[in-house]
Amino acid sequence: MATIKEKEQQIISEFENFDDWMDKYNYLIEMGKSIPQIDESQKVESNLISGCQSRVWLTAYMDDGKLYFKGDSDAVITKGIANLLIRVLSGQSPDDIINADLDFIDKIGLREHLSPTRSNGLVSMIKQMKFYAMAFKAKKAKQQ
Repeated sequence: MATIKEKEQQIISEFENFDDWMDKYNYLIEMGKSIPQIDESQKVESNLISGCQSRVWLTAYMDDGKLYFKGDSDAVITKGIANLLIRVLSGQSPDDIINADLDFIDKIGLREHLSPTRSNGLVSMIKQMKFYAMAFKAKKAKQQ
């Protein structure tokens, strides 16, 4: 499995193929169509991420010491952003997720091209994913 840094570099390379931000937004929309979907039964209040203008649901599960994420959103660009984060962080250890700096977001210019509300949503998604990592790490430590 690729490291977080390797996945970030792959995304940076993908975004370098586009000259303008309309093409990058269209790519984000396309990425949203391939997000690892959560089950409809998991689209509940407890899985909603607060701080997002649109509705974003995120779930996580642990398998063999690695954390995996699934998500959905009612907004197409937000769904693409969520998929970017899921691509980078899924399949990683809780420690790696907690310590990830996710500098690819700035390197592809995403943060500077988002509206303030979408930018807040991005930060909220990252916080929630790191929170899941901390919770799974604590649960694992209790079991040992």
